Amino acid sequence: MPKVVFVSADGTETGVDARVGDSVMTAATQNGVTGIVAECGGNASCATCHVWVREEFVERVGEPGDLEEDLLDLAVTERRAGSRLSCQIVMTEDLDGLAVEIPPDQP
Repeated sequence: MPKVVFVSADGTETGVDARVGDSVMTAATQNGVTGIVAECGGNASCATCHVWVREEFVERVGEPGDLEEDLLDLAVTERRAGSRLSCQIVMTEDLDGLAVEIPPDQP
């Protein structure tokens, strides 16, 4: 089972197991990770699961699609090169150890 590491604004790291095929958002919400609000439940209609993918994983995670790009532009938090909606990142074995930072002012 691949692991995802969530890094909070204060630097606290929380590692959780994620099932292959589940989204990073699902892994967060099922494990009580603070800061991943997921108001729309993973339907790509809000940006409350915004994360910053750590540089070493950006290429493996891939680029956001057009709809995700639009939502990221509307996000409350600062957009960075590794910005993604965690509901749109599907876990694979290749993403084992994925590290994402949770923006400090996530609603």
